[in-house]
Amino acid sequence: MKLVEEEKILPNSSGIINIVPEEPDDMWLLYNLISKGDVIVADTTRKTAFGRVRLTLEIKITAIDYDKVGSVIRVAGRNLVHNEHVDAGAFHTIEIERNKPFDLKKKVWDSDAIEELRSYGNAAKADLAVLLIQDVSAELYSIGKIATTLCANIEAPSKTNRAAKSKSQSKSNKFFENILTEFVKHVNFNFVSLVIIASPVGTEFRQYLLAESRRQKLQQIEENKERVVVVNTSGKATLKAVLQEPEVMKLIRGKNGAVEITAWKDLCDMLSNDSSRACYGSKSVEKANELMAIDTLFISDELYRSANHGSRHKYTDLVKSVKKAGGKALVYSHNHVMGEQLGQLTGIAAILRFPLPDLDDMEL
Repeated sequence: MKLVEEEKILPNSSGIINIVPEEPDDMWLLYNLISKGDVIVADTTRKTAFGRVRLTLEIKITAIDYDKVGSVIRVAGRNLVHNEHVDAGAFHTIEIERNKPFDLKKKVWDSDAIEELRSYGNAAKADLAVLLIQDVSAELYSIGKIATTLCANIEAPSKTNRAAKSKSQSKSNKFFENILTEFVKHVNFNFVSLVIIASPVGTEFRQYLLAESRRQKLQQIEENKERVVVVNTSGKATLKAVLQEPEVMKLIRGKNGAVEITAWKDLCDMLSNDSSRACYGSKSVEKANELMAIDTLFISDELYRSANHGSRHKYTDLVKSVKKAGGKALVYSHNHVMGEQLGQLTGIAAILRFPLPDLDDMEL
């Protein structure tokens, strides 16, 4: 994400920032940042009697929607500045897309929003891609610190069509060709430092990928073939299961978002093998924090950035308290593969510094 502040924004004051989102992670962060009552200035199109015209509008936001699949934010509201095509006060919807600049104005920028926006504006891109290939379908994922994005879902040719092909052609057929097309479209090695192919036919597809990159002169793939690795799986492996494989854990170490994945595995292991060193649920976590027992806090963005001001204040204070006591706090988007799992554990959990076997029965 690129940011340009016209004037340095101070906490609890008004200000404007020019933003260019670049990655799915950026879109999810912005969806949580933009609020009703904010103003955006952006290029858009409007249908008129003369056809569709391109213009710049200044909209005071009344509604916000996020399209996870398309990675698009839609904001609707009233136009503030009259022009020849749109009256002041008229409603309009603007789509915020990747690589499309816009200005965001807030009457009051809180310190957490400023810190988060600047930190992610300077953060690394989503640098991990995972390609799962099954017998009848393939899925290509981009995994970043905030979001896990399903970039492509590729269906294999029907059984009837596959049966018509010779056995030697059964894999290097239209299915592999379609996977390659999506791979080229979505994997940008300027950002992606590792691609994991997880499949029983992973080696076979990698060979096809490299052969086609030479034949078609796909220079980016040829020059980065060392970044494409294979993890053999059996049966129908899920993304979550693949990411928790010991071999994969070693491969992703140091990647953007790896901290969240490895920490989550540590929590799951602790809950299974030493449950007195872990807890989940708001009451248990709050008790553990009062005892300064939290080593790592796991919290969903739905709690941390709740639309309910009382709830949001409660959980932001909890995060600050954990950090002040020397603990770590990890905020998981429900768009992240591990964030979905955290949501099933009430949205909040913790690994403890020391065992608290009777935590639920304690009264503090």
